[in-house]
Amino acid sequence: MAERINTEFDIRGVNHLALVCKDMARTVEFYRDVLGMPLVKTIDLPNGRGQHFFFDIGNGDSLAFFWFPTAPEAAPGVSAPANLPTRGTIASAHGSMNHIAFNVPVEKFDEYYDRLKAKGVDVTRIFNHDNSPTQSSDTVTADVFVRSVYFFDPDGVCLEFAAWTRTFSDADIAHEPVGADGVKVQNVILKAERMMADNDVRAMESAQ
Repeated sequence: MAERINTEFDIRGVNHLALVCKDMARTVEFYRDVLGMPLVKTIDLPNGRGQHFFFDIGNGDSLAFFWFPTAPEAAPGVSAPANLPTRGTIASAHGSMNHIAFNVPVEKFDEYYDRLKAKGVDVTRIFNHDNSPTQSSDTVTADVFVRSVYFFDPDGVCLEFAAWTRTFSDADIAHEPVGADGVKVQNVILKAERMMADNDVRAMESAQ
């Protein structure tokens, strides 16, 4: 696959993702003490409006949390999934944040899985995501593209440790998207992919 570059904006990853917690002290204890993320910035919002804390998640990116004294209660199944994968539906509402996947080294994935369990974190089984009909393998094969394990934080935010196992190719873009009615919309992706592939071939031929 040819390198794909954003020609509109120089976006350099995620600066921070901001969530809302019920108990900032409990949130600090989980993310700093259980997951080991350094707490790098704390803010008391003016006029008693709450707090805003930032945790370093690597590569210059941060995970931030607000605490608001008047925030509504959590709504599992609406604002976030009510269940972990394999334990019930993982659907959440339009515009919601379904889960956060933290990138971890593939060579340390199994070690980190065991470490989460040793810390008392309720984790799912390991998913070796592939392109088979079940979309998961019991072992790591050449078709597996990412390894995943899922767990909840204290507020019911669905978290994932994910490790890429291979680079993507043009063959990994093979499905048209559905519209709001659930019907696939033709020529949104695959036609564009074919056009880009043809352009790549012409560019290579011109360079020869």
